[in-house]
Amino acid sequence: MPQGKRRAREGDGILRLPARLTSLHDAWTRAWHSPASPVEPDPEPLLSVVREQHRRNFDLWHEEDQARAPGAGDSAIAGVKRRIDALNQERTDFTERLDEAVTGALKRLRVRPRARAPWNSETPGAAIDRLSILSLRIYHMREEEERADATEAHRHACRARRRILERQRRDLVAALRWLFQDLLRGRKALRTYRHFKMYNDAALNPAIYRSKGAR
Repeated sequence: MPQGKRRAREGDGILRLPARLTSLHDAWTRAWHSPASPVEPDPEPLLSVVREQHRRNFDLWHEEDQARAPGAGDSAIAGVKRRIDALNQERTDFTERLDEAVTGALKRLRVRPRARAPWNSETPGAAIDRLSILSLRIYHMREEEERADATEAHRHACRARRRILERQRRDLVAALRWLFQDLLRGRKALRTYRHFKMYNDAALNPAIYRSKGAR
């Protein structure tokens, strides 16, 4: 494929990504709740990162449920907390990888931001992370809405909340699409914001390095 056509195809893929995220996140969420119908690996590198980032949010959601179980003992909660910390670090790493992937695509497309082009405080990776969480909230809100043992008032309240969540997701999809349009046309600059989480780093968390006798 000629280089010009390849760049155009990659640009079109970025613009189409926001519209695809809703169905992808929802399909993965349903499949992971039903191990009998696994999702096949997606061959597209960027979508592979999206999937891995969503998986960390999926696992975090259910670990946090375990931490809040009324009968959970102290040792169980401590184990869950450590798993949550590890998953949250991985989630953050994949969010940054999403921004790196978009930055790499812009470079391949030879997009240069205009002079004094503004930038978003929320990056594409952060927006995709929010869409991932919204997918999980909508799924579990629908579960509550359809609970056979719930009262009609409970189901009605959950239905109303789900509709609000779905509207918020549509708004965020549109905002992400506008951001990609601005980035591809050089109207905005992209900056990858590093989180530098300290709690998992033995050299930066005092509770860890002091326990080892470091000074």
